[in-house]
Amino acid sequence: MSISTSRSEQSYVLCQLDRKLILATQNGLPLDPDPWGTLGKQLGLQADEVLARFQRMQDAGVVRRIAAVPDHYRLGYRFNGMTVWDVRDDAITDLGRQVGELPFVSHCYRRPRHLPYWSYNLFAMVHGTSREEVEAKASQIQSLLGDHCQHHTILYSTAILKKTGLRLRKS
Repeated sequence: MSISTSRSEQSYVLCQLDRKLILATQNGLPLDPDPWGTLGKQLGLQADEVLARFQRMQDAGVVRRIAAVPDHYRLGYRFNGMTVWDVRDDAITDLGRQVGELPFVSHCYRRPRHLPYWSYNLFAMVHGTSREEVEAKASQIQSLLGDHCQHHTILYSTAILKKTGLRLRKS
């Protein structure tokens, strides 16, 4: 199997062992103090080889990231607001980085405007236990953006979407 990467013109050939690693982790890492060692034992590898294989796949763009995906609702965060901002283009790179570093922003990214219908170009996800908490966090972002931001709004989640990573068929 050959997968084109977004990081280079080359393609990455997914070997059978890499495929087995992806299949073994597509429902999550083992809940174990040493998940890499546990995976290695399942596949006959050392923990450092498991890590090295994942690093190569990440470097090639096959795997974007390995991260925890919390269930916000089970943690009590029932208000999830995608804050969207109309930020001056000459300031968005620096300000977007600052917004993304705020401890209460789970993810932050830039998107193109679609004028005249959509003027927002900076998106920052905020979670809270109440609508008021999300709005208070959005106010902090607004203070950080200052005069560089023309306007914003908060788009609240109305449904829980299934979050999954890469899925391979077992064939």
